[in-house]
Amino acid sequence: MTNVYEKYESPLTSRYASPEMANLFSPAKRYYTWRLLWLNLAKAEKELGIGGISEEAIQEMEAHLNLTQHDFEVAAVEEKKRRHDVMAHVYAFGLVAPKASGIIHLGATSCYVTDNGDLIVIREGLKLLLEKLTRVIDLFSKFANKYKSLPTLGFTHFQPAQLTTVGKRATLWIQELLWDLRNITRAKNDIGFRGVKGTTGTQASFLALFDGDHDKVETLDKRVAELSGFDELYPVTGQTYSRKIDVDVLNALSSFGSTAHKIATDIRLLANLKEIEEPFEKDQIGSSAMAYKRNPMRCERVCSLSRHLMILAQDALMTNSVQWLERTLDDSANRRISIPEAFLTADIILSLLQNISEGFVVYPEVIQRHIMQELPFMATENIIMAIVKKGGDRQQCHEEIRVLSHLAASKVKEEGKENDLIERIKSTEYFRPIWEELDSLLDPKTFIGRSPQQVDKFLRDYVEPALKPYEEVLKQEKQVILNV
Repeated sequence: MTNVYEKYESPLTSRYASPEMANLFSPAKRYYTWRLLWLNLAKAEKELGIGGISEEAIQEMEAHLNLTQHDFEVAAVEEKKRRHDVMAHVYAFGLVAPKASGIIHLGATSCYVTDNGDLIVIREGLKLLLEKLTRVIDLFSKFANKYKSLPTLGFTHFQPAQLTTVGKRATLWIQELLWDLRNITRAKNDIGFRGVKGTTGTQASFLALFDGDHDKVETLDKRVAELSGFDELYPVTGQTYSRKIDVDVLNALSSFGSTAHKIATDIRLLANLKEIEEPFEKDQIGSSAMAYKRNPMRCERVCSLSRHLMILAQDALMTNSVQWLERTLDDSANRRISIPEAFLTADIILSLLQNISEGFVVYPEVIQRHIMQELPFMATENIIMAIVKKGGDRQQCHEEIRVLSHLAASKVKEEGKENDLIERIKSTEYFRPIWEELDSLLDPKTFIGRSPQQVDKFLRDYVEPALKPYEEVLKQEKQVILNV
């Protein structure tokens, strides 16, 4: 017997993915969906008067939608012999539903089940991702609201710039997540149904089945779509639905990957500054050699997986571009890998982001210390204006403070000392008129502009409306449990 550990197993399912998403792309779900589609086709054909489809046949099909271990074994043997997975499963289904064996797959081509089945799973996958994404947006929004007024150093080029707030910075992350919500929603809403289109999309086999009755063929197409839960049919197809649909879906997911990578990178930078950290469990080990370390491993994993997610859009683009005429089969193997991996990877990233946002750790004292190391330089313009209000000369004040600033900067950069600009100002007679005002001139909250108000407006006018359709989802507490 082969040891389970002697075969490669994808870490997407063995280590990371949620049970819901892993199940969605499982063989059990795939072949259940095929059987459901064969049932829907038989029901619609029976409704439209095709003979030979009995009620007993329908009942047998309904009773055996879920595959047993034996069904899988029978199909595997048949596929090895026939080199055709769809016909192997037609055979296996017919064995457990013998009264239907003669009419299963009637008039259809393989893409009836493979393509329509993929569309069903893709739409369900997008729904799962949207629910997870809204939960992440909600958690980040609560974080932004909580820290909307906490001043922090803003950075441009990762060099200290003007102050912002911890909450205002989080809105930059949330805004991109809202765009991902929009993009993934569009992709989901645009999913149609291939329907019953035949071998090259002409519906010739169904036209023959209905003795040339075009109306019945159109009714069949609509009825099967309806039974399968779709309102919209693609009006024309080749043998397959256009692989440009896959492009639209994977582009939306890959775009989300770039958002997640940016967010996780920002948190990693802040973790290095010891201002904000991701959760760190009591027994977690940061390094095998350095016991003191608290590595941002969740954010690093987000970045690692996001890189993979971002490149998967290229698979869809390349596959669509080489589909000759009505179709070629060089799409199949690629799609079996790229589509499930895109959904599983996006699912894992969202689980990680939810876990991170549920346990954010903020260190206000560290943030304050970093501010005070830079704020004296940022406050020089306020100090100049205060001196001018007391009757001083702007040019003279500018020169006085320029000299002191360079001396303080030398202490910081060349001697590794703290910024002592304010102490220098307090000991320089020229600045005596404003000594008592220095504390108020250096209050960080006077340097954050409209950050708190921007957070309030953003959450009220943009986040709340976007999350409103998901109110019931958000009421259901669903904590993420990471395997590793």
